[in-house]
Amino acid sequence: MVGDRQNLRENLALALDTLRTHKFRSLLTVLGVLIGTLTVIMVASIIAGLDQRLVQAAEQFGTRTVWVYKLQLGAPHRLTREERLRKPLTFEDAVAIEEQCPAVETVSTAIFKEVSEFGLPPTVVRYKSRDMLDGQFMGVTANYLSTANVPLADGRFFTETDDRHRRDVAVIAANVVDRLFPNEDPVGKSIVVDGQSFEVIGTTAKFKGFIGDNPDDRDIFVPYSTYRKLYPQADDNFLSVLARPGMMNQAIDELTGVLRRRRHVKPSEPDNFGVATAESVISQFHQIIGTVALVMVVISSIGLLVGGIGVMNIMLVSVTERTREIGVRKAIGARRRDITWQFLLEAMTLTAAGGLIGIVLGWFFSFLIRTFVPGLPSTVPVWSVVVGFVVSVSIGLFFGMWPALKAARLDPIVALRYE
Repeated sequence: MVGDRQNLRENLALALDTLRTHKFRSLLTVLGVLIGTLTVIMVASIIAGLDQRLVQAAEQFGTRTVWVYKLQLGAPHRLTREERLRKPLTFEDAVAIEEQCPAVETVSTAIFKEVSEFGLPPTVVRYKSRDMLDGQFMGVTANYLSTANVPLADGRFFTETDDRHRRDVAVIAANVVDRLFPNEDPVGKSIVVDGQSFEVIGTTAKFKGFIGDNPDDRDIFVPYSTYRKLYPQADDNFLSVLARPGMMNQAIDELTGVLRRRRHVKPSEPDNFGVATAESVISQFHQIIGTVALVMVVISSIGLLVGGIGVMNIMLVSVTERTREIGVRKAIGARRRDITWQFLLEAMTLTAAGGLIGIVLGWFFSFLIRTFVPGLPSTVPVWSVVVGFVVSVSIGLFFGMWPALKAARLDPIVALRYE
């Protein structure tokens, strides 16, 4: 046991000495391993950061909120003919859900003129000489903030009375405030939206999006009935359903049953509407990210493969260069396994060094991203460091096996005569 430990220390010392002696050659040899490990660390750090940010962004909408729309929410996809021809949800659908679903606490409704594959069409918003060309204009019911989980920053939200009397009042999002009222209090001021004047009675707080502050937080809310007064033809409704505590699944089952009956869906047919929650959005993201991660693993594997082949080639050269040394070691009593472990440890030391450099660079780049691009989350998970190091060492073990066995099988007499 003591002898084996001594041999291990000696072989490791020889490997490190070879690494120091041929620094530049060693660096070029493990460049592929370095790049592969760096790729693994960077991809893992960005994915972990995005995952953490998505969970925070999704949960701030509310863990009890169910979103219902005529189309399935989530990852964009090419619409089928049936989806394009679907009739929209109605205000009466929202009322029916609230009245007929015991597990539902309340339902709010938002209405738009139309929704494209890229979201709401932009609306021109004006205050004095300032214009905002990409506002998102919608009508919502008075209980919208409770289901959307959006806090007020200033002023008030409109009431049932405002909605019933179709008053021309508006609540604007934080990015609208920043762009139209950089140095003013917007409450009490009048803005012009799509040619119609509205009094600003409140503002919402900044909303965290998927990447930092949400750049799409450009909403202008007006009472539901006011919007219908301006756009009688508007019929695209989006429902936000607030489930009672601990009754999310029951609420989804109940509202699905109500909508299927109201929309005359046969038992054998799929839903002709979409239901989504924060959990389902996170699940879809994980599926997308899983595909991206798989692609990046394949790319990094190519780098590791190239690095492994480079290690094998340089170790074969090393065996040839040190043939006489191998003969001397065998002549003074070195066993085959001693020679094998000498070259295996040298190969593993090479790739481990490349892996460690890749890990350090990955950590450094992740720090730079967090520092200079705060909107792009990046955090290095411990598992990626462990995987990166283990894989880099394994590359040396696998690709160093043939050169090590070749060295161990050399005939000592032939090796001593080698020039």
